[in-house]
Amino acid sequence: QELISRSRETRLAPKFKSKQNVKVIRSSVIHSTLSAFVIMAAAALAPLIMSGCMTAYKQSVGTDHSQVFRKIYKTDLNTAWQSVLDALKSSPIDVSNREGGYIRTKWTDNTAERNFTDSFGPASSFLKAEYRFRVSVAKGFYNGIPIVKVSVQKDQRVQRDLLEGWKPIETDSIDENTLIYRIGRIISMRMKIAQREEERTRIEIEQSGKDLGFEPQ
Repeated sequence: QELISRSRETRLAPKFKSKQNVKVIRSSVIHSTLSAFVIMAAAALAPLIMSGCMTAYKQSVGTDHSQVFRKIYKTDLNTAWQSVLDALKSSPIDVSNREGGYIRTKWTDNTAERNFTDSFGPASSFLKAEYRFRVSVAKGFYNGIPIVKVSVQKDQRVQRDLLEGWKPIETDSIDENTLIYRIGRIISMRMKIAQREEERTRIEIEQSGKDLGFEPQ
């Protein structure tokens, strides 16, 4: 009987081991499949999570409410820079970096204007409202001709009551377009004045040459 039982154990041992191996292999395959699925799901959700975080950050700092208005002018950097400063004369300057091509004005109160504008709509009046401009000036060339790109942004924030902090709101884009137009007009006037000065200087030089007996070439 002992020999018979040992022989049975000997015959059953490989089958038992093979079943254990199958279970281990199945468990390993299932674990690998689940791991791959989790990794794929995390990779698919990562952009959405990052996008949500970035959107929340933009909303917190108010960048979603600032639109950028750009225009390219055929002029040199010095003319464009001085024209921007002239166009912003009514706004106190907070930052002026000519090398970096960046200008930012100080916050200016416009509570009365905002309440008057919003009185025609369903929105309630504001306790305080203020705005500022951010302007960047970048030089370049097009077919060998100097050009300058001017970008204008307006930040508008409001406060409805004493318990509420400042909140950024969207602008109506009127002031931005007005500033862009004003800059363009000043650039045009400066270029015309410069052309007249060059023409007058040329005429004076030619006249001086004639007085000295030199014929213009």
